[in-house]
Amino acid sequence: MLEFLTGTGLAVSAGLNAYIPLLALGLAGRFIDAVSLPAGWTWLENPWVLGILAVLLVVELVADKIPVVDHFNDWIQTVVRPTAGGLAFGSGATATTAAVTNPQDFFSANQWVPIALGVAIALAVHLAKSAVRPMVNAATAGIMTPVVSAAEDVGSVVLTVFAILVPVLVVLALAVAFWFLWRVSRRWRKRNGRSREEPAASAKDEVLP
Repeated sequence: MLEFLTGTGLAVSAGLNAYIPLLALGLAGRFIDAVSLPAGWTWLENPWVLGILAVLLVVELVADKIPVVDHFNDWIQTVVRPTAGGLAFGSGATATTAAVTNPQDFFSANQWVPIALGVAIALAVHLAKSAVRPMVNAATAGIMTPVVSAAEDVGSVVLTVFAILVPVLVVLALAVAFWFLWRVSRRWRKRNGRSREEPAASAKDEVLP
């Protein structure tokens, strides 16, 4: 159960930012004795891999905060984030992926399941993020883009930390996130409803003698 929560938290985190959970896993496996990656995923601890992930993370952090550029970045990340989610879920769910290096057992032992689940979770989060961001850009003329992007980065970091160190808190973090999104979407619909009613009322007043 804890392994599932770890994988889920990392996959959701990857849907927001592909490189934060992978970099965190690699650093944790390399420097924290309590964190031990499965044999098939120790490549994440390689200094070259960590360096490449760090560079890609910096590029992602900058690109995602620039209006219009963030839209093109989301298109590129449609492949990257789900892939990262699959890798993050697979490396986090240690019990089911410890023997992932054996190609013959990969499908027969259902070792592909956690990876596929991670891809699906990260893809769903990515698609939601990609759908909301253009609306935020249009409604605020791009002013809120860096703020929303920074909030997503913070959420990705928090989920990653919880997933690695205290998996049980992933449930709480996701519940708070869904509640917050529900409140924001509710306010958004109310505001849009009022904005549509006002022009209609003005047109009615003009028609009346």
